[in-house]
Amino acid sequence: MTDKMNFTRADFPPGFAFGVATSAYQIEGHAQGGAGRTHWDDFAATPGNVVRAENGARACDHYTRWPEDLDLIRDAGFDIYRFSASWARVMPEGRGAVNAAGLDFYERLVDGMLARGLKPALTLYHWELPSPLADLGGWRNRDIASWFAEYTEALCRRIGDRLWSVAPVNEPWCVGWLSHFLGQHAPGLRDIRATAHAMHHVGLAHGRAIQVMRGLGMGNLGAVCNFEYALPRTDSPADHAAARLYDGIYNRLFLGAMFRGQYPADVLDGLGPHMPKGWEADMATIAQPLDWLGVNYYTCKRIAHAPGPWPAVSEHLGDLPQTQMGWEICPEGLHHFLHFAQSYANGLPIYVTENGMANPDQPGQPDGARIDYLNQHIAAARRAMAEGVRLEGYIIWSLLDNYEWSLGYEKRFGLVHVDFESLQRQPKASYHALKAALARS
Repeated sequence: MTDKMNFTRADFPPGFAFGVATSAYQIEGHAQGGAGRTHWDDFAATPGNVVRAENGARACDHYTRWPEDLDLIRDAGFDIYRFSASWARVMPEGRGAVNAAGLDFYERLVDGMLARGLKPALTLYHWELPSPLADLGGWRNRDIASWFAEYTEALCRRIGDRLWSVAPVNEPWCVGWLSHFLGQHAPGLRDIRATAHAMHHVGLAHGRAIQVMRGLGMGNLGAVCNFEYALPRTDSPADHAAARLYDGIYNRLFLGAMFRGQYPADVLDGLGPHMPKGWEADMATIAQPLDWLGVNYYTCKRIAHAPGPWPAVSEHLGDLPQTQMGWEICPEGLHHFLHFAQSYANGLPIYVTENGMANPDQPGQPDGARIDYLNQHIAAARRAMAEGVRLEGYIIWSLLDNYEWSLGYEKRFGLVHVDFESLQRQPKASYHALKAALARS
């Protein structure tokens, strides 16, 4: 292992941007500032859903410590801060009345970024659905697209003129499939009809938000999707077919809708009977013109055919090294998905909007595993660029150790260590390595 990055800023084209990412519920401290209850608060309060029933009530207290956190981003030499806003902080009931303190906070935060020379890259939704909307069916309810548009307008009328970029929804697959079919995230459902509705309504909300922001005169609007490299577990035709279907559900469904106005045929074979009535009429709204495409990538899976109803697939690990999450380290997958994204994006800029690893590190210890991980993945990205991929930026997850959803506070993705008792921040060796690599001569 090494303590240095194997690249410098000079190895990238002029204007190539580096950044770091977080999300609202994972760091802000949701119990502060008049934020409303979210379905993550409800999910965590249900026994067995989250490690030690931990929630985001305190998190990293970014709500009051944001100046210190923005200083860390600036001092490392990053260009972009990819952050999210909490719907329930802006609109505690999910619609209707706006929480003035919430809008004030996001205005202070964005102005703080600009004062430090950082590009504010907003994500409108990173999973914290207001509980009153969950009570009305949440993502299963078609009306959520209109509710989301109302929230988008309320927030972007206030800060939209100062944002560098905006994406409506972080990782639609997680909002739809992980949360409604696998049940691993809030609202914790395992229901194929709920899944089909949620997957479609996530796309519809994305399209409506883009329309609202265009109407406000905003630009540099994109989509951020997550991707997982689907490899057949064996060479059998059945496992190859299973891997292809997994790829369709995970990797092709949302890009097909957003960029081509159609869902993959192999995915519709299973989801079609469960889709909302008249869904076909929504595809033009979902496929609103975009300005860039973001790729979130972490790992691969070995996929095998399994008995049972559609999709009849099972996930397995191979023999590659794993992160603290139990995810295989497979930089070849990032290389693959940068080309894959370009095949959909019609010449638009591509950004790596999340990449990083969880590791059980402590202050003062070597951080070589994370440095190696980033070196391998950035090398894969540089190879894709040399082959013609229009990659214009690379954003690392995450700035801080934070609340890792159903896994609580155990999994540490941060470039900066957080002591969750004292909330003291301490940059790790990977932070310092990146700071050296990104220094401008």
